Amino acid sequence: MAGFLARRLAQALVTIFGVATLIFFLQRLTGDPTYLLVPETATPADIDAMRRSLGFDRPLVVQYASFLADLLRFDLGRSVIQNAPVTTIIASRVPYTLALAAGALLVACGIGIPVGIAMALWRDSVFAKALSGLVLAAQSLPTFWSGILLILVFAVTLGWLPPSATGGISHLVLPSVALGLLSMATFARITRTALLDELSRDYVRTARARGVLPGRLLGRHLARNAAIPVITVAALEISNLLAGAVIVETVFAWPGLGQVTVQSILARDFLVVQGVVLLGAFVTVALNLAADILYSVVDPRIRLTGARA
Repeated sequence: MAGFLARRLAQALVTIFGVATLIFFLQRLTGDPTYLLVPETATPADIDAMRRSLGFDRPLVVQYASFLADLLRFDLGRSVIQNAPVTTIIASRVPYTLALAAGALLVACGIGIPVGIAMALWRDSVFAKALSGLVLAAQSLPTFWSGILLILVFAVTLGWLPPSATGGISHLVLPSVALGLLSMATFARITRTALLDELSRDYVRTARARGVLPGRLLGRHLARNAAIPVITVAALEISNLLAGAVIVETVFAWPGLGQVTVQSILARDFLVVQGVVLLGAFVTVALNLAADILYSVVDPRIRLTGARA
């Protein structure tokens, strides 16, 4: 088990290093980043002064080494536009994005997994076909459109929920639903497919022949054996929720990482954008590492296979 975790951790570190390197050099391939930070009315002297203050006048190798050294100290630089450390800016927005992602994940899992189970257990019924239509509709709606539609119906027309900004739990409902609908459809489809695959296996027919109750069969056998693809999707979908928050936070004026990313792009504050991208890459790698660990917990055969590799 220790060797399995060590290999996965080493792969995660290599991936993060590769992403950081890619981000650094891709930004330089687009030209001198100084031109992204200075106003259009800046003189050549202003540009040179900005370049020296940011260290962009140094050789590229020196800049790269400094970038990696700062990254190891969790120093992402200082925003020229906001005149504050990038880590401080990001840290102030993370709680809002985490709250939104948690609400969206609750919607996605709380609705998607039970719907997928129902679609698999009663796959030929009218009820399952109606649920399939619901899943298809949720998968077809773009996030920005579903957000606007939810505001129009539940905030403007019915007046049940606030349309935007932050506050209590009520402010979190609409953006969480808008962000979680697509993931809900994904969880439902994957859960249905995984359960149908398990239902076709010999041990299920044997258990039914022995008179095992459906609830016991689902809880003790089917759910555990079908969990691997659901865990895989969960790791990917959490990353997608964080990425999709860019649109949802803009629509609902939610002050999270998505909103600050859009504002930084418009303001050409590339250091903040770079920090958000690096954070997103780190979260994605960490989630995949967590999924690998959960695989070995849910299915011991995976742990044994990893130990022999």
